[in-house]
Amino acid sequence: LLKPSTYMNLSGKAVRYWMEQAKVAPENLLVIVDDIALPFGTLRMRTKGSAGGHNGLKNITEVLGHENYARIRFGIGGDFARGQQVDYVLGHWTDEERKLLPERLKLFGDAVLSFASIGAERTMNLYNKK
Repeated sequence: LLKPSTYMNLSGKAVRYWMEQAKVAPENLLVIVDDIALPFGTLRMRTKGSAGGHNGLKNITEVLGHENYARIRFGIGGDFARGQQVDYVLGHWTDEERKLLPERLKLFGDAVLSFASIGAERTMNLYNKK
């Protein structure tokens, strides 16, 4: 488990460093990100693909030189005024979100453990619809 101490949009450097140090194969990498394009609590996992506008994923892709790594997105919704994205992303959960958060985090934790134990394809089949 790695939580880079860099800014999110520079996280590729930390990911590459630890992949090299720990000899992690790309198929064993799972990047966890928030996503304003998904409704709150939505889980979406893919084994490769574009960054979809996420600056952290853009940097990881740029540094690794490919998009062939698994990523799991946690939907945080996109209910913010134009130009207020940073404040929204770094802001506080609503009361309703705070109430739902423990159950959603448990589901995401289970999906991460599933990825580690049974792999990406089976995990996507089990969790992408939840």
